[in-house]
Amino acid sequence: MKLSLGPVLFYWERRKLLDFYAEMAQLPLDIIYLGETVCAKRRALSLDDWLGLARDLRECSRAELVLSGLTLVEAASELSSLRRLCDNGELLVEANDMGAVQFLHERGRPFVAGPALNLYNAHALAELQDCGMLRWVPPVECSARLLRDCLVQMDMLGRRRPAVEVFAYGHLPLAYSARCFTARARNRAKDDCQFVCLEYPEGIPLLSQEGERLFTLNGIQTMSGQVGNLLPEYPKLSGLGVEVLRLSPRAEGMAEVVRAFDEVRCGALPPLAVDGCNGYWHGKPGMLRVEEVKL
Repeated sequence: MKLSLGPVLFYWERRKLLDFYAEMAQLPLDIIYLGETVCAKRRALSLDDWLGLARDLRECSRAELVLSGLTLVEAASELSSLRRLCDNGELLVEANDMGAVQFLHERGRPFVAGPALNLYNAHALAELQDCGMLRWVPPVECSARLLRDCLVQMDMLGRRRPAVEVFAYGHLPLAYSARCFTARARNRAKDDCQFVCLEYPEGIPLLSQEGERLFTLNGIQTMSGQVGNLLPEYPKLSGLGVEVLRLSPRAEGMAEVVRAFDEVRCGALPPLAVDGCNGYWHGKPGMLRVEEVKL
């Protein structure tokens, strides 16, 4: 099974991004996603910078490089930037918005269907396959049962199963909004946010009245409060035919996460339980942990 490094979902300074990818290039990753998926105002790296970084990574890493597009397109300028990204001519693109799917289909270019496309059944998958989809990243709330049912349904339709990439580690991206929650938390207008996201390299924790971390606010994105971790589910993931496990970047400790997943795929026994949540995978509320779903 392959390991992928998802796009960085938080806003980091240019130097931090470059240092992070230099470290990741030395790790046993098979796919590395580059690009900004959350907010068009985050311009620590431009499209040309991302492409330049990809060229540098090719020199020191064996990983396939993929360019990810925005999830929520809100302005004509963002649509124009998305078109440029789809026309990059060098890298495979992860489409996180149907506008990107249309651009890529019109150009006859293959793509990865990101988790924000909300594909939940074989009929939708078949439509996207006809548009050029090579790999499918199911929405983070998909359970093992739903994933299995989708693939069986593909067989019943007489369609080739797509390569499947499951979001296996990281804060789960749950929803997107036109409003910037981080700017609002600092009493700033979205258009005058002053890039306050830079002060929160892993988002803002949102707590319940009991002090429990329910969500993580990241600009216009609402994420899970706890980190999702499917490492104990490796045998089931493998049995379902999942080809790629996606590890979503965090500000600290990411090298240890990659090594832990690599050790298991190389034959080490998966842990019985880990910190974090995995409720969605078992068809339960996403915030639940292993012991709470009684496994």
